[in-house]
Amino acid sequence: MRILIVGTLDGYVSTAAKIAHENGAKVGQVDTLDAALQDLRSGQGADLAFVDLKLDIRSFVQTLANEHINLPVVGCSIDIDPRAAADAIAAGAQEYVPFPPDPELIAAILSSVAREDSKIIFNDPNMHRWIKLAEKVAPSEANILITGESGTGKEVMARFIHEHSKRAKKPFISVNCAAIPENLLESELFGHEKGAFTGAIARRVGKFEEANNGTLLLDEISEMDQRLQAKLLRAIQEREIDRVGGTQPVKVNIRIIATSNRDLPVACKQGKFREDLFFRINVVNIQLPPLKERPGDVVVLSNYFVKKYAELNHLPLKQLSDATKIALKQHDWPGNVRELENTMHRAVLLSQDKFIEPEDVFQHNHKPSTEPEATTLVGQTVAEVEQSLILNTLDHCLGNRTQAASVLGISIRTLRNKLRDYAKEGAKIAEPHAPGSNQKIA
Repeated sequence: MRILIVGTLDGYVSTAAKIAHENGAKVGQVDTLDAALQDLRSGQGADLAFVDLKLDIRSFVQTLANEHINLPVVGCSIDIDPRAAADAIAAGAQEYVPFPPDPELIAAILSSVAREDSKIIFNDPNMHRWIKLAEKVAPSEANILITGESGTGKEVMARFIHEHSKRAKKPFISVNCAAIPENLLESELFGHEKGAFTGAIARRVGKFEEANNGTLLLDEISEMDQRLQAKLLRAIQEREIDRVGGTQPVKVNIRIIATSNRDLPVACKQGKFREDLFFRINVVNIQLPPLKERPGDVVVLSNYFVKKYAELNHLPLKQLSDATKIALKQHDWPGNVRELENTMHRAVLLSQDKFIEPEDVFQHNHKPSTEPEATTLVGQTVAEVEQSLILNTLDHCLGNRTQAASVLGISIRTLRNKLRDYAKEGAKIAEPHAPGSNQKIA
């Protein structure tokens, strides 16, 4: 993880940097917002920014949004100031941290952003063989295609491969091809020159250059339009890219890992995906099984997530009851590992005892079996059933839009559009990390 500290913070920067470094992060520091933007545009990159509240956080967050730079921001100031905290959140910061920095608080924030790095939890033989294949091919330079249903852990596997490769000490850069609008994805990948299009107020290095000498993960590559597929193919073949609006090619040295939850050979036959590109990225194919096909992992993963979220929320460690273990194994888990993680996170928060019982896990009438009761659907329109499914899934995912979209098998754009429509009709939309509460959709 790469941390960018922006501002002087009255001399406490070195202390914060030391804490972050002890938690496995690489740390950079600049004094001004302009310097921070220059670093980000030039491909230095960051996974999280700590920004002094003496600086204009609102303007910084807005500039990041305008330039489509995805960077979580944490506001910082000397000593505890409730009003400063509220102002930072209102300005667009995701968290507020008082300085001098508290090691446990910094560690918790880094943990929440880190996405569990490259650790893979497994016990089932059906998963073991794919781990062995990943370990075998990781040291090579081969491009790898990871396939599997949404929520099976494709990005975690990609990080695992990177961490076991010869490029492990170099950047690992991820791009979600399904989450970025088509007209912006080209610039996101290849960068752009100043004035290349409306809003291109400065040169920006793209993900290819940012990942130079490291690994580039193209998440959900099947969602990329064919025009961009052609440019991607050339970049892989020639090991050079053209910035949008640029006149000179830029050499890059990267390893490609791509993921897809679709059947790409079928997409090739349908003319939706280039066959030559498929051959380029599919040198090695790792096929992650759905959770229902790796039953030996359900309880192992559940225990891992219980420990993780108990520690993250400063709660006593709880145990799964025997009845809960049986119920977990019987559930189909259509959202796979991601659904299981969200479920156990909620169970940790809701459980009132030292044991987590089935009723703590399967809230809101969730049952171990996913078969719907036909009588509950009679008399409802398809639109009404769809709305119930979407809102219940969002609630189940603790309001996390990205995770809910993955569980539902739809794009994040489709989900946001539907939620906006539901909100206009007066429906209650779950906020992130707050199931069942109201959310205004912009």
